[in-house]
Amino acid sequence: MNSATHTARSFSIASLAIATLATSAAAADGLRASAEIRGCTDRAISGTATLVEQVTAEGVKEVTVELQVNGLSDGRHAVHIHEVAACQPCAAAGGHHDPGPFGQSRPDSATDDVPAVDINHPYHMGDLVNVEVQGGIGSMKHTTNRVTLSPGRLSLFDKDGSSIVVHTAADSYCDEESDLKKGCAGGARDACGVIVAMPSAR
Repeated sequence: MNSATHTARSFSIASLAIATLATSAAAADGLRASAEIRGCTDRAISGTATLVEQVTAEGVKEVTVELQVNGLSDGRHAVHIHEVAACQPCAAAGGHHDPGPFGQSRPDSATDDVPAVDINHPYHMGDLVNVEVQGGIGSMKHTTNRVTLSPGRLSLFDKDGSSIVVHTAADSYCDEESDLKKGCAGGARDACGVIVAMPSAR
């Protein structure tokens, strides 16, 4: 193979790789999902969450989460994406979405006599920000690159699916050097919604 042929072949392979990446990014851009939020024990709690994936110019996938919820007590409430698409009961949603490979998906050491050292909060992939509630009405908008709606290692649509959980208290983001304070991730679960894919707008 002469140098001209080798250069042409290398250029063709590089062009194909770029085109493949561009096609994958285009397919991911604009993917949407939603969750219908319902109270775990209080039927007066209700709301909706929407999730939209977009791809940056560098090809990084980001998901914008918008949450609207009614019926919660005033103040800040922790919001997380949990690792199982189940809310009946709310405990069925499992721990925080965190594909791994290291650490535990449960939020803190609340059930430990001797706290575990490998609990990963607030670095779980599903960790979001608090929702602020005033007059029983709360809203939150947050963009994260820790999860995706499209297939991949961070996808919310893995074999178990995912849910959004709103907690009773605020997430303090467990900012301790070692022992994670019990309930620092928001404590009990007030509301939950299973995340489902929405039809493409294309």
